[in-house]
Amino acid sequence: MSWTVALPMYNVSPRLRDGYEAFAAALLLQAGLDSETMLVRDVPLPGYWKHPGLLLSQTCGYPYVTALRDDVTLLATPCYDVPGCNGSDYRSALVVREDSGIATLADARGRVAAVNEGHSNSGMNLLRHAVAPLARDGRFFGAVDWSGSHAASVAMVRAGAADIAAIDCVTWAYLCEERPADVAGLAVLGYSAATPGLPLVAGADLPAASVERLRTALLAPDAALLATLAPLRVRAFEYRGDEAYDRIAQLEDEARALGYPLLA
Repeated sequence: MSWTVALPMYNVSPRLRDGYEAFAAALLLQAGLDSETMLVRDVPLPGYWKHPGLLLSQTCGYPYVTALRDDVTLLATPCYDVPGCNGSDYRSALVVREDSGIATLADARGRVAAVNEGHSNSGMNLLRHAVAPLARDGRFFGAVDWSGSHAASVAMVRAGAADIAAIDCVTWAYLCEERPADVAGLAVLGYSAATPGLPLVAGADLPAASVERLRTALLAPDAALLATLAPLRVRAFEYRGDEAYDRIAQLEDEARALGYPLLA
């Protein structure tokens, strides 16, 4: 079988795209899985994560707990060295314009939220959980506009087309480093609740022995693999099982219990 690898989640700049591809190459080499493997870009999400022949990818935790448990295997979760992360847990940065007049989350009532995707934990689920205690009759925002990506949400807030967005704190840190002009005039109002971060996963077709080789390499990287981590601000990897990712569904349930099942 011909295998494919795609790491599309954090490619906000050519440097980071190349860095994640270098990481993937070093990982496959250490695991002895570098033959008959093709690196692919611009994959259609979320469908790609169920693609036959998937060897390695990184997914969002929300689609994992809602749709992917039977189609991928958890390998390990990165521990990023950025504000908002604690070990392999991460949060969303709640981003507003510095001159928006929004000093607390309650001040965002009736304003416009920019959200990347409906299946995003960081952009949708964590924002829904954050505002659920403030919602009235199932509503909090004046409007919710779907942007298609975290970077597009940031652009909407900066341009005044939206007033607030929940941005994966790793993406936010990357944007601040790689594209500082894109975040000028913006501020972090606060952070969401924490959940396990975006896991690396293997496809359903990958043999168990190969899955174990990948996980072993991630948890005990050799010198070549270690050298690819620092440019990505990854300190290490931790194995997080299904019980850890159930935290994402728990936050969804908490919002529903408060009468706020949909971001609105």
